[in-house]
Amino acid sequence: MARYTGPVCRLCRREGEKLFLKGEKCNKSICPITVRTLKKRGLQPGQHADARRRQMSEYGLQLREKQKAKRIYGVLETQFRNYYEEAARIKGVKGENLLRLLELRLDNIVFRLGYGRSRSEARQVVRHNLIRVNGKKINIPSYKCKKGDVIEVKTNALDYQRFKDVLDVTSGRTVPAWLDANHDKLSGTILQIPSRDQIDIQIHETLIVELYSK
Repeated sequence: MARYTGPVCRLCRREGEKLFLKGEKCNKSICPITVRTLKKRGLQPGQHADARRRQMSEYGLQLREKQKAKRIYGVLETQFRNYYEEAARIKGVKGENLLRLLELRLDNIVFRLGYGRSRSEARQVVRHNLIRVNGKKINIPSYKCKKGDVIEVKTNALDYQRFKDVLDVTSGRTVPAWLDANHDKLSGTILQIPSRDQIDIQIHETLIVELYSK
């Protein structure tokens, strides 16, 4: 499946803020994306970024919010559009439904549980057949999890040490209240479908709905 393989710091600069695409690395001093560099080098990446600065239109604001959501969760345009259409069919608020669908992706669940330092690493973990859902091997990062699902890491000596090393890095990360993590057994359970206030992503989903509603 197609995915973005270019420099991720470039994406943060384009959105004018940290998207934390490298996980805990983005919190360290070695991260090149800071408020100072964003102001100094401009929002857009490239040699002539300052020359391209202009006031953002309403459409531009909506587009940037959609691009930000896509980049945070690591999905491409067609897949993101399909998520929106599914969210529109579900009873409730479209924008909140969209974020719930993105949060319930298997790769995002693995990341939230702390078994991946970033969503891209969590996606790789799933693709490499290292994750079980309710005892069944699932290697599809976009697999939609549901309430009550038990997500487990494949257990053998080599993989166990690998994930222990990952947990040493992600130990300071807070596991969302809608998930229950058992790091001793390298597993987790989805306790409930997340509500909007339990999703800590800084996205204005109403702008995305306005964009697709045109």
